[in-house]
Amino acid sequence: MTVAMASVGALILLTSALFVYWLSTVASHQKRLDMLDVRVHVNGIRGKSTVTRLIAGVLREGGYVTVAKTTGSAARVIGRHGEETPIARRGAATINEQIETVATHVDKDVEALVIECMAVRPLYQKHSQDFMVRSDITVITNVREDHQEEMGETLEEIADSLAVTIPVNGVLITAEERPYLRERLRQRAKERGSRLIYADPQAVDDEDMRGFDYLQFKDNVATGLAFAQLLNIPRATALRGMWKSVPDIGVVRLRTYEILGKRILWVPMFAANDRESVVVTFETLKAQFPPGATVIGILNNRADRGRRAELFAQMVPTDLAPYLDHVVTFGAYEEQVRRTIIELGYPAGQVHLLGVTVQPSLDQILAAITDLVPGQDGVLVGMVNIHTDQAELLIGHFEHLQGVNRRSELEESRDPTRMPPGTQRLQRAATRRPVQRPPDG
Repeated sequence: MTVAMASVGALILLTSALFVYWLSTVASHQKRLDMLDVRVHVNGIRGKSTVTRLIAGVLREGGYVTVAKTTGSAARVIGRHGEETPIARRGAATINEQIETVATHVDKDVEALVIECMAVRPLYQKHSQDFMVRSDITVITNVREDHQEEMGETLEEIADSLAVTIPVNGVLITAEERPYLRERLRQRAKERGSRLIYADPQAVDDEDMRGFDYLQFKDNVATGLAFAQLLNIPRATALRGMWKSVPDIGVVRLRTYEILGKRILWVPMFAANDRESVVVTFETLKAQFPPGATVIGILNNRADRGRRAELFAQMVPTDLAPYLDHVVTFGAYEEQVRRTIIELGYPAGQVHLLGVTVQPSLDQILAAITDLVPGQDGVLVGMVNIHTDQAELLIGHFEHLQGVNRRSELEESRDPTRMPPGTQRLQRAATRRPVQRPPDG
C-alpha cells in the first residue's frame, strides 16, 4: 500500500508540475503576442507563403521591426533584418511550431508578426487563430479546391473552413475574385465583428510587376498593397518592400539550359498543385515560351498524395492538352495515372513513364526528355509535388548548371540591398572608418 501510495503521489506531483509548466508557457506566449503592434495570420489555399513574405516586406520597408514565418515548400523564419533561418523539425510538423517561433524570435523590440497558417483541419485552424496567433488582421488569399477530405467538398464549404481564422473585431483581407465566395467570407467576417477588404488585382498595373525577378501574380501584390493602405504605408514604399522580399523556394523562375544539344526552358511549377492555379499559371506563362517549342509536362506524384495524382491525371486531357505536347510521369501511381489520361482521350504515345516503374538515372531522364524535342527548343514544366527521387535528380542537375552564379534563397535573404532601411543604416555605421584628422599644430 505504501509503495502504491508513493507512486500515486509521484504521479500527482508530475502532473501538477506539467500543468504549471503549461500555464507558464501559455502566459509567456500571450504576453509576447500582446507586445506586438501588428499580428497577421495568412491563410487560404494558394499563395500563403508568397503573401506572408510580401506583407513582411511591406512592414519592414514601412519601418516596423518584423518577424515572419512561412510553412511552404521549405519552412523558414524571416528575421527582423529579412534574413532567413530554416526550421529544423524533429519529426512531423505540428501547429505547436507557431508557439516555438514566437518564443524564440519575438522579443520586446519586435513590433509585427506575420505568420502562415499551418493547419488544414478547421478545428486546428480555429485553435491556431484564437490561441496561437490572435491576429488583428487575417488574410485569406483565395478559395480553391484542395484538402477536400478535411475542409469540405464544395468551394462554399472550403470558404467556411478558412473563415474560422478571421479575427474577432478585426480585419479580413482577401483577393478571392468570385463575388459569391467573397460575399460568403464577408458574412463570416461580420459574424465575428470584423470587416472585409477586397484586394483587387485590377489595382495593380504592369509597371508594379516589373520589380519581381520571378513569376508573381497580381492578386498577391494587390493583397500587399491593400494591407499597406490599411496601415497607411505609402504605395511606393510597399512596392519597394515587396520587390526586396526573397521569394519562397517553390516560386517559378524561368531559366534556359543547354541539354544534350537542345535549349530547354525549365519551369519548376511544383508549388501550383490545384487545377485553377495550374491553368492560370500556364495562361500567364505561354507568351514566354519560345515559338514552336515542344512543351513537356512532368507529373511528379508522391506516394502519399494519391488524390492529387488522380486530379492531375484528369486535368491533362481536360485542361492541359492545349498546352502540353507530351506528359512524363515521375514518382508513384504511374500506371494508374497513365490509364486515366488515356481513357479520357489524351494520346497514349504522348505519355511516358520515368518514375518508380523505371527508376531511371539522371542521364536516362535527360536523354528521354531531349528525345521528345524534335526541334531546337523545348519547355519542361514540373507539376504536382516537389519531392520524388526523379524530381530531385533533375532539380539538382539544373542547380548545378547555374554554377557559381547560383545563390540560395538563404544567401539572397542576407543581401544588404534587400535589407530594410534601418538595417542598412546600422551596417553602414558599423563599417564606417573614422576620419583621420591632421595633428594639431
